[in-house]
Amino acid sequence: MTRHSYFSWPARSRRMAVVAIGMFLSLAAISSARADDQLPSEEIAQIAQEAYYYAYPLVIMDVTRQVSTNCETPDPSHLSAPMNQFANAAQFPDANFTEVVRPNADTLYSTLWFDVTNEPLVIHVPDSDGRFYLLPMIDMWTDVFASPGKRTTGTAEQTIAIVGPKWKGDLPKTMYVIRAPTSVGWIIGRTQTNGKADFGNVHKFQAGLRAIPLSAWGTNYTPPNGKIDSSVSADPPTEQVARMDVAEFFGRFIELTKANPPHPNDYPILARMKRIGLEPGKPFDFAKAPANIRAALTDAIPICQKRLTGGLASAGTVVNNWGMLLSPIGTYGTDYYRRALIAYGGLGANVIEDAIYPTAFVDSDNSLFDSGKKYVLHFSKEGIPPVRAFWSLTMYNDNQLFAHNPINRYAIGDRDKMEFNEDGSLTLYIQRDSPGKDKENNWLPAPESGGFSMNLRLYWPKPEALDGTWKPPAVQRVD
Repeated sequence: MTRHSYFSWPARSRRMAVVAIGMFLSLAAISSARADDQLPSEEIAQIAQEAYYYAYPLVIMDVTRQVSTNCETPDPSHLSAPMNQFANAAQFPDANFTEVVRPNADTLYSTLWFDVTNEPLVIHVPDSDGRFYLLPMIDMWTDVFASPGKRTTGTAEQTIAIVGPKWKGDLPKTMYVIRAPTSVGWIIGRTQTNGKADFGNVHKFQAGLRAIPLSAWGTNYTPPNGKIDSSVSADPPTEQVARMDVAEFFGRFIELTKANPPHPNDYPILARMKRIGLEPGKPFDFAKAPANIRAALTDAIPICQKRLTGGLASAGTVVNNWGMLLSPIGTYGTDYYRRALIAYGGLGANVIEDAIYPTAFVDSDNSLFDSGKKYVLHFSKEGIPPVRAFWSLTMYNDNQLFAHNPINRYAIGDRDKMEFNEDGSLTLYIQRDSPGKDKENNWLPAPESGGFSMNLRLYWPKPEALDGTWKPPAVQRVD
């Protein structure tokens, strides 16, 4: 049988073939559109809500990036810096600090927003001399994709090259190469700090953290000043995202997906979103969407926002009245609601292998903590928080901030000079007034008034802290 090329057909035949193919494709498109138009309204509403949760982390990360990099030079007090530059915290927050809820008095932060779209960024990390630190790297979808530090890469001097998802080239063999899933991302470094007297030692380590574009590696590089965009709001990112209308939110999401591709395991939800017209990387005109889809996307925002606002309280497992927020956290797989929830309430969370933060709001009788009462937290010898690095107990007032107290102590832990009982157990005294001079080494002051809550922080927790073998003891009221 002789085969004929399309281009060997008569002109009239070619025109008729083109018309036939066009009609076929049009009918197929109409058929597909009708199938989606016939989706039950409940299904459209469900997909719209799933799409909001899926999109939320990417949108809030981008807003946070804008706020955090909208400056000319690094600002340690606000942990802001231009892209590809470190901002190093110089000291712990105190009771006058109100910018971030539930701050810590265990580590000094070193943060950096990176952009490796055009070339790799080389990160030099000095020898920490055995000191615990971590440099978790978070992609724009809020997943921790790498966590250099004492737990994973050790404490010796090292040089890390962050490369983009599509970058190709050769790097010196002395560099530890990390390929970022998205070209833009966030490093939220934490360095163990043993009280105010240790600040100077940590500052030396922070000064050795350097970020240099690959093209400038080996030169006397000075990073350029950033440019301030007066249109960028300084309001908290959660508030900015909450104010977005449906067209702005989903429009920004679609635009961001052009440079931040979905993860390889996202195909199922991508297929569902496509049924209502949302496709990463492809234009989405909300005004031209079918009326039922516009309504579903509009209705999804307040519904999802309400679930995010109230969801953290029930997100973890309660153990002796401590909320234990374990996996998935830091990496989320396809649990998109969980990912959005953590992005809303704790953007930049670590993986549990690096740190966990059991939280208590009530005592052993399920009564809210009252600063006018007295409490003890008693650890048996075998029940001391199991860690490879260190642990602490931190006090917060009703506003989830540090509370004024007569000894300016906001946290207490294993790096403090606590007094252990003869049997090796440990008793901490939690109250407004001093428990007596002989017990002040074990005293965590409560606020001057109102209620309070507490966080246990376990850095580099041992396996028994992660598998449920170890359980934090309940806080006992004693007066």
